[in-house]
Amino acid sequence: MDKRTRVLNAMNKKEVDHVPVGFWFHFGGTEAAGDACVEAHLKYYRETDLDFVKIMCDGYFNYPLPEIKKGEDWRNVKPMSAQDPFIREQVERAKAIVKAIGKERCVFYNVFAPFSSLRFGADAIGIPDAEVMKYIREDKNSVMAALDAIAQSNALLAELLITEAGCDGVYYCVQGGEYDRFRPEEYRKVITPSDLYVLEHANRYSDNNMLHMCGWAGNRNQLDLWRDYPAKVVNWAVYVEGLSLEEGRGFVEGRTALGGFETHWDEHIQQGIIYTGTKEELQEYAKQLILNHGKTGLMLGGDCTIDARLDWERIRWVVEAARSL
Repeated sequence: MDKRTRVLNAMNKKEVDHVPVGFWFHFGGTEAAGDACVEAHLKYYRETDLDFVKIMCDGYFNYPLPEIKKGEDWRNVKPMSAQDPFIREQVERAKAIVKAIGKERCVFYNVFAPFSSLRFGADAIGIPDAEVMKYIREDKNSVMAALDAIAQSNALLAELLITEAGCDGVYYCVQGGEYDRFRPEEYRKVITPSDLYVLEHANRYSDNNMLHMCGWAGNRNQLDLWRDYPAKVVNWAVYVEGLSLEEGRGFVEGRTALGGFETHWDEHIQQGIIYTGTKEELQEYAKQLILNHGKTGLMLGGDCTIDARLDWERIRWVVEAARSL
């Protein structure tokens, strides 16, 4: 079975010869942009022999925001056109990678939900997270207007990534579900509409989109906020949330699960067997994930991005283990 068939079968809960494997990380320095970024992705996926490509949107986290001095300034955030460099350059990145390896592997591109794009953009212009939340409390309608504008841009990006660049779908990252950030009814009123605008738009152009319920910061999320979001594959932080792949089958209502490996890291620590295990331990862990869950409706990967410092040989060990069953 070729890699494309293996991944599409896994996503659609059909029979596979082996459980597909995919890990990803952030490229930095000269590899974060342009042709060097394309070549870095290709080198990584060719040398690890992963089953699918998840392209990172490095360099495009921060949505370009106008000056924000008061609540109503959020209403000055505007949607982008298809020719805006912020969108165009990402589409060209994806197109180049698809052209090189899309016939042999499925390719997905990381797209953030509007609230994440807004927070990254705010941080870039000196507005910390706590101040963003203060604006929401004091003038939520203005912030929601900004979220609506960003949603239009992110939806257009998702559409062009699929229809023009040739991606098989998007890897859609939702954040902000921590227990101490929003009450459930507040999240659903302020944030959910923009979340769904982008995801449902992507679903118009591809049936094979992934939902990433991000637990990168190590804080547990109110997963029920995102439980009914329409995506073919669901990826969550099994260790942060305390929800294993096997236990999560009921939670995601039988959809394909992606993950299983703790990948937490920062400047000082690397936490999880992907970093600390011997070859034998890592391969046995991967095999047990498969045996406990079953091969149908499963894709092995990380809770989130792996540390870019990880030796790629450790990724190959997981691939080897998955293909031994």
